Amino acid sequence: MGQQFRAAVIGCGRPRVEEGATGFGMAHSHVHGYLATGRCQLAAVADISRENAEAFVARYGGTAGVYRDYHEMLAAEKPDVVSVCTWPHLHAPMVLAAIGAGVRAVHCEKPMAPTWGEARRMHAAAVARGVQLTFNHQRRFLEPFRLARRLLREGAIGELRRIEGACGDMIDWGTHWLDMFFFYNGETPAEWVLGQVDGREERKIFGLPVESQGLSQVRFSNGVVGLLFAGYGQDIGCANRLVGAEGVLELHNTAPHVRLRGRGDVAWRTYPTREGLHGGIAIDRGIADLLSCLENGAEPELSSHKAVRCTEVIFATYESSRRRGRVDLPLEQEDSAFLTLLAQGQWGETGPDPA
Repeated sequence: MGQQFRAAVIGCGRPRVEEGATGFGMAHSHVHGYLATGRCQLAAVADISRENAEAFVARYGGTAGVYRDYHEMLAAEKPDVVSVCTWPHLHAPMVLAAIGAGVRAVHCEKPMAPTWGEARRMHAAAVARGVQLTFNHQRRFLEPFRLARRLLREGAIGELRRIEGACGDMIDWGTHWLDMFFFYNGETPAEWVLGQVDGREERKIFGLPVESQGLSQVRFSNGVVGLLFAGYGQDIGCANRLVGAEGVLELHNTAPHVRLRGRGDVAWRTYPTREGLHGGIAIDRGIADLLSCLENGAEPELSSHKAVRCTEVIFATYESSRRRGRVDLPLEQEDSAFLTLLAQGQWGETGPDPA
């Protein structure tokens, strides 16, 4: 059976399909993952809505403790692992509180935080205290992405030259695709970022202001270049594209999810998969992995060591837009240049509205 763990959740919410939901209700997916291992007891939950917390416990936890104050929960319950499933502006204080309370592991929703300084502080605190910190970049566990990486490693498109991705925004959705850039490219570090964002349209995702349009060019230390297109005009004909010296590999949101055209191919070759680019099973796998790593000391696939790299690219893109120039890494600025410029009223009508 293996070691048993006491899990706690901060931020219960309601499933996205239920009345009163204000987000995706990711806590429900997290707890499904913990319980699916057969190695976890839901020990406690904390939520400012007691109604949501009690409904959550009735559904999953039986006798789990219910708290409004997560500090009180951490002190009283002393869980082994804590999931933080709140909106981004609350991630850093909650993660840091859990680390300070002496938990063994923290699993947090993405994006890491609204600013680069907060993201770095969470990662640094976990490293200093020996706490296992993970972020829910769960697509690393889905079949199409793993198949694409395997085909790449087998040389199906030759030496990797460029990675492309398209998404709705840079920080909430883009964090997944930038994470996949590192995944495809063997976790190779990034050297510099050149980017631009536009904020003329007011947009918020889970309370976090996001750009209406963005472009990020990333240079990795092995010479591979990444290009992320976000927001208005982001359609590139696929979700991810890997360009090699001898071919092209694409991932699509609709089946067939993986297709490839290599040397000598006159048409696309498609690869059937049982899974798509989305799916709750990936969250289950990520949680099973992080629990196993608590026992064997290995680095989890969703480790903050990996999350902090793709997060740095996001904030370097914002900083590049502020500087109007390339940003060499590591990124030193603590803020989010996008949020700072927004607060200063730097965004506005500079041309016709996108249409």
